[in-house]
Amino acid sequence: MSKIDIPVPERFLSTAYLAVLEDGESEQFCRFAPEAMQMMQDIAAQGYPDEICGLLIGTADAQGWQVSDVRQVENLNEERAADRFQLDPAGYQTIDTELRGSDKEIIGVFHSHPDCPAKPSPTDLTSAWEGFVYPIVSVCDGKVAEVNCWVVTDEVSMGGKFQRLPHQS
Repeated sequence: MSKIDIPVPERFLSTAYLAVLEDGESEQFCRFAPEAMQMMQDIAAQGYPDEICGLLIGTADAQGWQVSDVRQVENLNEERAADRFQLDPAGYQTIDTELRGSDKEIIGVFHSHPDCPAKPSPTDLTSAWEGFVYPIVSVCDGKVAEVNCWVVTDEVSMGGKFQRLPHQS
């Protein structure tokens, strides 16, 4: 990825946005199959200037997550598609059903941030589940600028926050 200047809207500097981030990095790790990382980035770039979303498929253990595949799922948020996503529950259910009986499962949700940093928002936290990995793909002017992965430190209702998760493909 070449260096792309990522705009930082004022809201990303607000107390509310900073409050959803935990200091430091997780001790766990996320490993992407190279083709899964490329597909996630391609989906995000093709969806620009809207936010896209999808599911990560793979396995998880005490050390972290291994992503073998990604699948785009429709963003049902039509009113604010440029800065919000609502994952289609029917799309989730279809993929979940398809994976039953296999050695793979849904292990996370990815989405893009058009012309914004790959950092989670307060809105992202309200829909996050403990145990899932949450990659965010920053797309600026139609090109992928950065990818960051995040995990929730505890149940959101118990004060959980996002913590950066090291990753590689």
